[in-house]
Amino acid sequence: MRYEDTVTIDAPTEVVWGLTVDVTNWPTITPTMTRIERLDEGPMHDGSSARVKQPRQTAAVWTVTRLEQGREFTWQTRRMGLTMTGSHRVESLGDHCRNTLTLDVDGPGSVLFGRLFGRVMRSSIATENAGFRERAESLA
Repeated sequence: MRYEDTVTIDAPTEVVWGLTVDVTNWPTITPTMTRIERLDEGPMHDGSSARVKQPRQTAAVWTVTRLEQGREFTWQTRRMGLTMTGSHRVESLGDHCRNTLTLDVDGPGSVLFGRLFGRVMRSSIATENAGFRERAESLA
């Protein structure tokens, strides 16, 4: 199952990218995050991980599986037999940018998960992207 949300943000790519990789501050950007604790130090890189606490969920450790500096990072967690992969992609459109958030849910039970939580997942990703847009535009 794939959930995706794309918005155009009236801010430079660098501003949105800075917010994207500063994961510990996401709870100040979106109500879909309660607390994020980096489990390593320094700039985000392949293998970086963070403990993510979201409302009404137990904390999960997400590990970066791919990072293209200034453009995209992907991270992944496994829970309840499912693999969840989140991607954050920023594309320059001149003096503004396009921000795309995706969540892929794979594994046994992913179809049932989609039926039960698909609407919540779509709403959460849209809420997160709206938060990034609002914060980035206020900084630009």
